[in-house]
Amino acid sequence: MSLIFWLYGALTLLIAAAISLGLGWVVGSRHVQARCDSAAAEQRLAVAEAQIRQAEATVQVVTQYVDRVQVVREKGDTILKEVPVYVPIQADAACTIHRGFVSLHDAAAAGELPHATGDPDAPAEGLTLSAVAGTIASNYQSCHENAEQLKALQDWIGQR
Repeated sequence: MSLIFWLYGALTLLIAAAISLGLGWVVGSRHVQARCDSAAAEQRLAVAEAQIRQAEATVQVVTQYVDRVQVVREKGDTILKEVPVYVPIQADAACTIHRGFVSLHDAAAAGELPHATGDPDAPAEGLTLSAVAGTIASNYQSCHENAEQLKALQDWIGQR
């Protein structure tokens, strides 16, 4: 009888250990899952807060950018209106724009090397000094608008 008693005791001990292990597994997995859920909720909250900050920064930067570009455009338009004052008809008549200048300007604007086309000293027909001044002023206006756009982008990135 003692062998049967010992076998029942060992079997009872094994069953108790299995039940204890199973309960430990369940309780432990619930604890780990709760920590995981808590961390995921904290991450979602952090993402939502970051999105709110980004949206606020975007609105602020875009507003400033639009205002600065408007100022640049107004100044550029004023400068373009002044071209006839600073480059009058007499200057147009006294100055010949050569093909070489036009070729160099157009190549520089396109970011390319100029190509030799014909006589560079020949006059560029139909092109006046005031038209060149207007084109250059317009190009600078675009350049300043691009600079403001870049500044706004840098401000936006800095506020993230």
